[in-house]
Amino acid sequence: MTLLYLTDPRFLDHDTGRGHPERPARLGAVAQGIDAAGLREAIVPAEPRRATRDDLERVHPGAFVDAIERFCSAGGGAIDPDTHAGPGSFEAALLAAGAGLEAIDRLDRGEADAAFCAVRPPGHHATSTRAMGFCLFNNVAVCAAALAARGERVAIVDYDVHHGNGTQAVFWKRPDVLYVSFHEWPLYPGTGGLREVGEAAGHGTTINLPLPAGATGDVYRDAADRVVLPALADFGATWLLVSAGFDAHRADPLSGMGLSAGDFADLTGDLLGAVAPGRRILHLEGGYDLDSLALSCGAAMAVAAGERFRPEAPTSGGPGGDVVAGALKVRTVAADG
Repeated sequence: MTLLYLTDPRFLDHDTGRGHPERPARLGAVAQGIDAAGLREAIVPAEPRRATRDDLERVHPGAFVDAIERFCSAGGGAIDPDTHAGPGSFEAALLAAGAGLEAIDRLDRGEADAAFCAVRPPGHHATSTRAMGFCLFNNVAVCAAALAARGERVAIVDYDVHHGNGTQAVFWKRPDVLYVSFHEWPLYPGTGGLREVGEAAGHGTTINLPLPAGATGDVYRDAADRVVLPALADFGATWLLVSAGFDAHRADPLSGMGLSAGDFADLTGDLLGAVAPGRRILHLEGGYDLDSLALSCGAAMAVAAGERFRPEAPTSGGPGGDVVAGALKVRTVAADG
C-alpha cells in the first residue's frame, strides 16, 4: 500500500504569534513521526494546490473569503482570542483547503491507496461565516463538499479532542454527508452533545460521542465497533475523510483524554477499513505536544500505508462506556425517524 503525503513549506508562513500552541513546529513533528515510523519509502510526496473561489464557495460565502484575504493582506492580527493570522496566512489557508482536493485528483488517478494532508491552519472549527478555534477555512468540509457535488456519499470522522462545530454546522441539514465526532465533553467549543443529530433532510447524519476526560482507547474502539462502523455501512459511504487531530493523547496540554499513539493506530485502522482503498483522506487538525504528535502521526500514517508502528501500547480502563451506550440509543431513535 502507498500513502500520498501532501504538505508545503508555505504552511510555515502562517504566523499565529509567539507562544501560540498551533505553531509551525507542529509540521516538523509530523515529519519526525514519518522518520520514526520508517515511512519514507512508503509515502508519495505531493504538493497541495490552492483552493479556487468556486471550491471555497461550496462552503464559505464569497464575502467571508474576501474578508479573510483583506485581514491578512493588512497584516493580520487576532481574529479572536484563540485565532490569529499574519500576512502569509491567506496563502497558507488556500493551500490547506486545496490539499484534500489535490488528494482527490491523485487518488482518482490511482496514485495511492490513501492520503495524509499535513496542513495548517487546521479547519474543523471554521463555520461557513466565522474563523475560530485556530481555523480560517474548513479544509475537510471543502473536500467533502467537492466529493458530494459529484454524487459521492461522504463520511467524515473527526477524532480531534475538540468537537468540530464548524464541520457539523456546514452539513447539519444535508443527507449526503455523514459527520461523526469523538470529542472530550465538556470542552471547547461547547457543542457536540449526544442528541445533536442533524435536522431536516440531514436528520440522523450527525453522530456525536461526547466522552468524559480520561477516556481511553478501549472506549474509542467500542464506539467504533458498535456505533461508528455500522453507521458508515448503513450510510453507504463511498469516501472517508478523517479529521485527524491528535490532541486526545494523554500528554497533550489542551485536553484531559487518555489516548496513546497505539490507540490512534488502532482507531485509524478500523476507520480506514470502512471504505475501499483509494477513497481515504486524512487531514491534520490538532495535536499540540510535539513528541506525542510525532508518535501519533507516525502510528496513524503507518496504518494508512499498510505498515505497523506501535511506539506506545493501546490504553484501557477509562470512563465513557455509558456514552457509547447512549449514542447507540440516540442513533436507533434517529434511524427510526
